Parts: sequence; C-alpha cells; structure tokens
Amino acid sequence: MAAVRICVCGDEGAGKSSLITSLVKDVFVTAKIQSTLPQITIPPSLGTPENVTTTIVDTSALPQERAALNKEIRKSNVILLVYSDHYSYERAGLFWIPHFRSLGVNVPVVLCANKSDLSTSTESAAQVVEDEMLPLMAEFKEVDSCIRTSAREHHNINEVFFLCQKAVTHPIAPLFDSKESALKPAAVSALKRIFYLCDRDQDGHLNDNEIQLFQTKCFSKPLGEDDLNNIKQTISKISPDSVTEKGINQHGFLLLNKVFAEKGRHETIWIILRTFHYTDSLSLKDSFLHPKFDIPPFSSAELSPSGYRFFVDLFLLFDKDNDGGLNPSELSALFAPTPGLPAPWADSSFPSSTVRNEANYITLQGWLAQWSMTTFTSPATTLAYLAYLGFEHPDPRSTTTTALQLTKARKRRKRPGRVERNVLHAYILGGSGAGKSALLDSFLARPFSPTYHPTIKPRTAVNSVELPGGKQCYLILEELGELEPAILENRAKLNACDILVYTYDSSDPDSFSHISDLRAKHPHLDDLPALYVALKADRDKTTQRAEVQPEDYTSGLSMSKPLHVSVTWESISELFVRIAEVAVWPSTGFPKSEEVVGDRTNLYIALGAVVCAGAAFVAIWRRVGKE
Repeated sequence: MAAVRICVCGDEGAGKSSLITSLVKDVFVTAKIQSTLPQITIPPSLGTPENVTTTIVDTSALPQERAALNKEIRKSNVILLVYSDHYSYERAGLFWIPHFRSLGVNVPVVLCANKSDLSTSTESAAQVVEDEMLPLMAEFKEVDSCIRTSAREHHNINEVFFLCQKAVTHPIAPLFDSKESALKPAAVSALKRIFYLCDRDQDGHLNDNEIQLFQTKCFSKPLGEDDLNNIKQTISKISPDSVTEKGINQHGFLLLNKVFAEKGRHETIWIILRTFHYTDSLSLKDSFLHPKFDIPPFSSAELSPSGYRFFVDLFLLFDKDNDGGLNPSELSALFAPTPGLPAPWADSSFPSSTVRNEANYITLQGWLAQWSMTTFTSPATTLAYLAYLGFEHPDPRSTTTTALQLTKARKRRKRPGRVERNVLHAYILGGSGAGKSALLDSFLARPFSPTYHPTIKPRTAVNSVELPGGKQCYLILEELGELEPAILENRAKLNACDILVYTYDSSDPDSFSHISDLRAKHPHLDDLPALYVALKADRDKTTQRAEVQPEDYTSGLSMSKPLHVSVTWESISELFVRIAEVAVWPSTGFPKSEEVVGDRTNLYIALGAVVCAGAAFVAIWRRVGKE
C-alpha cells in the first residue's frame, strides 16, 4: 500500500473542517475557518500504519460542488462520513451511502458521530452505538467501523483518522462477515495453511513451543506465560475441546482469529497474514511463489543440498506409519496447503513415473527422484511448491531460490570431459513394439508384462543411478509416443536432452529400419550423444530387413556396437548405468574417429612465446656479431 487517501464527507455544518483543523493544530480552533479546507498530506514518518503517506481531502455538500465531490469520492480509498445530529444521521443512510454506491465506489466507510460534547447527559456512548451505529453497520457492508468524536474537546481526533488509515491498510471486509459473524472462506483457507506450516510436528495441535515460534515470527517477541494462558482460556470458554494437553487445535486457532476480528483487532490478523506473504486479496504474493530465477543457455536447474534436505524432512514427517512409503491419505495431508499435485506430475502419470513400494506407495527414493525431475523440467513449479509447503532458509532475506542451484553450462558436447550435472535426460527412440515401455518399467523395478500396450502420449520414468566410483545421479528416461516426430524437430527440446537411446527389437526383422529411417529424416540428431541398444535379447536373434545390419551400421558410424539386453535379465541395470555414463561423458557417445577440435588458446600462446624468444635470440646474435 503506497498511500491512503481519505475523503471527508457529510452534510454542511457536521464539523468536517473542524475535525481536520483539530488534527492539524492539535487544538480546537475557535476562530471562523473556511468552509472547505485544502487537502493536507501526512508523511509516513508520523507513525502512520504500515508507514504509508496519508492525504486528507475536505469536501462540500453544496449542490453546486457536487461534481468536485464526486471526483474526490472516486479518487479516495476510504471515506470518513461525518454526522452531528439526528437529521444528518438520517441522511447518512438515506442519501450518502446510496450516493457512494451510485458512483460505483467500493471502499470502506468510517462512520463518525461528531460533536459528542453537545449530546445530552442521559445519552451514553453505548446507547449511541446501539441505536445509531450498529443499525447502519448491519444494513451497509461498506461501513467498516464507527466512532464518536468532538473537535471542541479534542476527543478521538487522532483515533478517527487512524481508523481511516487502518480501514485501508488492514481492511476488515476481506476477513470477516459481520452479518454472519464468521470469518470469510478465503481468510479461513489462509489461516488453515498458516496453522499447517506452524504445526511443525504435524500432530494437529500447536504446542507451547510452536506457539512461541509463531509469535516470534509474526510479532518479533515471545508471549509471556500469563498472555499464553489468557489466550488458551479465551478459546476454552468458547470451545473447551479446542485446547488440550497437546496445545491448541486448528479450530481453536480459527476461533482466536475470529475473536480478534469481532473485537476490532483485525490488524493482528493482517500482521499474521502478511508475515506469511499474503496480499490484500488473500492470495500469496506472486513474487513469493515465483521469485526471479533465470537459467542461462545450456544450463539446467537442480535441487541444492538444502532443497533435498527439505524434501527428505517433509517425506519423513508425513510418513506417519513409518512404512517407507506415502499412502494416498499421507500424500493428501502433505499437499494440503497447496493447490494439489503439481500439474507436471499429472502429465507424467504420477506416481507411476517413479519408484514405488510393493503397496504402490511412493518411496523416499521415488519422492526425491520425482522432485529432481520436476526441478529439471519445470523449476518454476518447484519454486512455487517450496513456497506453498513452507521452505524457509535460515537467512530471512533469502528466497526459495536457495533450494535450487544452476549447473555449469554444457556447450560443446563433443569435447572430452565430464558434464557437471546430477540430473540427466534421455530420449528412448525406436519403432512400435521395440520394447521401450518395458524398458521404462524395468528401470522402475516393475515386473515384466508380455501384454503389448502402445504408447500414445509421451511417458517418463525417473530413478537414481549409481555411477562407477559411487556418485549418484538421477536419470530421466522418456519415450515420446506419437509425438516423436514433432519433438525431434524441436531444437529446444533436443538441447535439453543429454542422450538419445536408439532401441530396436533384435527378434523382429523390421524393427531396426525405424532407426535408420529416423536418422536419415533428422540429420541434426547427429549433434547429440547416442547409444544403440538391441532389446529382447532373450529371444532368437534375427536378420534385419535393412540395407545394413545393426553391427555394420554402427561400425560405419565408428560407434560402439549395439548393446544386447533383455528386461528379463538381472543385468539390465548395467544398461541404465551405461546410459548415465554416456550422458555424463557425452564425447563417448559420438563417432570415435571424429577429430575433436579443442580450445587451442594455450597452444597459440606457447607458440607465440617460442617465436618471440627466437626473434630475440637472432637479434642479440646479430648485434654481437657486428661488435
């Protein structure tokens, strides 16, 4: 909120100008003042809520000033409606508020009963509130708050303008329905998410330690023991079951915030909401969900150690039965503060895309693999869900981007050397019936099924692979289905891929021709590392109906011969290691005879130095010879 603009409205003689003058002068001005004062601006340095600049605009109710009045009403973001007697009170509901509505203005209205010094001694403040103010608040939802003032006695002058500021900086309308006497659904949803994030042990209660952490986070100071007990007593009086030995449950937490709203302490609720990055519309800030995170060309995004640690802790926290897997109810509880499963997970047919246990529940290995793939393919999704799920860095100035890291740019794949990546992506190419789907099932340790199911949409499988030397990486295998031709024409998709795996059925004489035809149609595939694999090696090998047999074809390319494997063999795991190895050392996936032109800068420098030294030697030799 950059500024608060208060439009002071009401009948002539209600005391609008006197209220403003009394605020500015800090004393009642007895001398005659002009009927409409020029606007005044209060800088944020004068202790305004949320440190906003406040502008106060006086108006006239005269008919000839109606155009100027309407203009100021439309420009304002809060209206101070002043009345001082029964006639001007009646006009508040019969003319003023309907007039605001007719202008299409939807801003809070603060109702001010001015000149309280003129009221009779028998007319108490409580009676005025009950007889005059509450009926208007019940009839018109725009009325945010009410207050009695007296410019002559300087009574509630600062308070009335503070209420106007608070109506903008801490509005009650988005939080509380006064007619229903209940928190609004959006506020309830936000507060439930906050309760979830503060319930660190996920036992359904905020214990004393969790309450103190919440209090310190929101208000920068702990609660005293008496204050904590008073809060529990307040909740217990309304709902005894909401406070137990374990602490305050979710219903009690919502009740406490309802009490704040009913008592006019809605700024407390706003402090809580804004601490947890909520906007005035009760949505999470876009900058919080989607912080700036640029990925340079030829680089990729991966989870950092703190990111992996967060997802490990999250898995262990919600695996309530300690069976090593997240069942549907545990998964549902984990994603409770989010919009649901990430959209890319639905596209990848989660959880069938990763490792599951015998009960078909996702394991910790599969959980980390799934998030590794999500970060690689859609880092913005991971960042948003880190925010939803409550990732926090020890440094409060840091954002969720600390849970991610960038890989070193991978530019020249043909140059010998290792690619500094922990998440690798392989396209599995091949004709129908080659065995690609069975290969993906085997990668996830699924039992072999002889039934053939053609792949229509792209399908992915992700799992961890241990490279020689013990280093672990995550490998994404993707078969492209009917989108194979379109994806292979998409250079951006190919640039994100680390290796092409050409597969064929060694027992089908027509299988290999798909590969040779594919490479002939897409010659740019030669720019990517490749591996050739003959699947179904447990069956009798047959001669391929192709111009060149697979072994001769790869020899002609100066590539390694096809690896003969079967998903029914235990040694199939060695294939996945080999795919990862070629992806990590991409130069091994290109023709061996191809000369790789490296960076010769150092060679040129050395040659230059030799030439210069030789020239210097010749010059010295000639000079010595002349002497």
